[in-house]
Amino acid sequence: MSMPVELVRQLTEEQIAFVQRSGLKAEVLESGRVRLRMPLIGNQNHIGSMYAGALFTLAEIPGGALFLTSFDSAHFFPIIKEMHLRFRRPATGDIWVEASLANEEIERLQKQATEEGKAEYVLELQLIDDSGEVVAQSRGLYQLRAR
Repeated sequence: MSMPVELVRQLTEEQIAFVQRSGLKAEVLESGRVRLRMPLIGNQNHIGSMYAGALFTLAEIPGGALFLTSFDSAHFFPIIKEMHLRFRRPATGDIWVEASLANEEIERLQKQATEEGKAEYVLELQLIDDSGEVVAQSRGLYQLRAR
């Protein structure tokens, strides 16, 4: 990991005011792997299930957290180019998501971004409730850019 884990946790949970207000928590922050949780409490919609914006946030933030655990922020920065979210069922409890990149993929992306100025990659994620049911699926197109 290129940064101390507590700094990554702080940046993931507190850097963006909206995310901080949502109560999102980083449960796992390792090089190439993150697991985040969004609480239902405080994020309910008009019917008592989780608000779509909270689910979208939970689908989008892993890209930044994964960047912080896997890449050198002095040399690279991430952007999200595209995000699709498919809602499968109402989220009636806390929801978690896990994202990962293999070491070989991290190395390939860094090499390409260094040589070409940027490198694109896709994160396909599942947002899951505590019973193991998939409540939403996301597909995000990210870009690693050289500074």
